[in-house]
Amino acid sequence: MPKFMMKGSYNAEGAKGLIKEGGTARRATVAEMFGALGGKLESFHYASGGTTVYLIADVPDTTTAAAVTLAIRASGTIDGETIMLLSPEEVDQAAKKSVHYRSPGKS
Repeated sequence: MPKFMMKGSYNAEGAKGLIKEGGTARRATVAEMFGALGGKLESFHYASGGTTVYLIADVPDTTTAAAVTLAIRASGTIDGETIMLLSPEEVDQAAKKSVHYRSPGKS
């Protein structure tokens, strides 16, 4: 199952909701969301600074990851980024694939 890291920053409205709801309740909501989609929340962490929340989740496929990203952005309370993660074994497999690519402007 593909693994994704999602990181985001709450805007003022999102931060107010987080203060009202609490961090553990938010984590439970996110874990429930992934579970309902056939995935699993692996880790969920808050941070101070520009990015305020980080999570790693197993998601059934890239389409599901895109749907989660769209739903979160559409909420209007958090802006973030979704990053596909690869295991070292997946990188080994990728390194063995033959890719014919020509850089722009090169022959």
